[in-house]
Amino acid sequence: MALKLPQSLDTDVLKHVFVHNLNRIYFGKCYLNQHLGHLISIASFESLQMAMQEFWDDIKRQIERMEAIYKLINEKPSDKNCNPIKSIVKDNFCLDEAQELPILTDMDIISYLQLLEHINLSACSMLEMIAKKLKMDEASQLLTECFDESIDNDQLFMLISKEYVTIN
Repeated sequence: MALKLPQSLDTDVLKHVFVHNLNRIYFGKCYLNQHLGHLISIASFESLQMAMQEFWDDIKRQIERMEAIYKLINEKPSDKNCNPIKSIVKDNFCLDEAQELPILTDMDIISYLQLLEHINLSACSMLEMIAKKLKMDEASQLLTECFDESIDNDQLFMLISKEYVTIN
């Protein structure tokens, strides 16, 4: 079987790929932004609640950065075909049923937030690579800032998990 190499992508195709994936992350973050208040309210561990508030503040900044990117590239956000991230939030954050142990809810929240941050890390890396290829330096910098915050948040939630599990 012969290896089929991808064709060279022109600027228009790369920009289309960039906007498509930016939309997915943007609307996923917007959806999460709308629902984080509820998630914070059902968390029982105070350190987790504080970490989630910090995470929420970062999400708001990331949304602002992505809106700046849309302006830089003269595009408008479109939520067409943006169900994947929203679906993860809707389907995995089925936390309305009370658990017998609060740690179950708290650890679910931590796991799902880390899952979303890992998706964000991958998406930001890809978007940054495309932005550099398209010589969109300002957009690349804004994506780097989003990426760095996501790394910090992932580490924060890992520390919260360790703190929770090791409480005497």
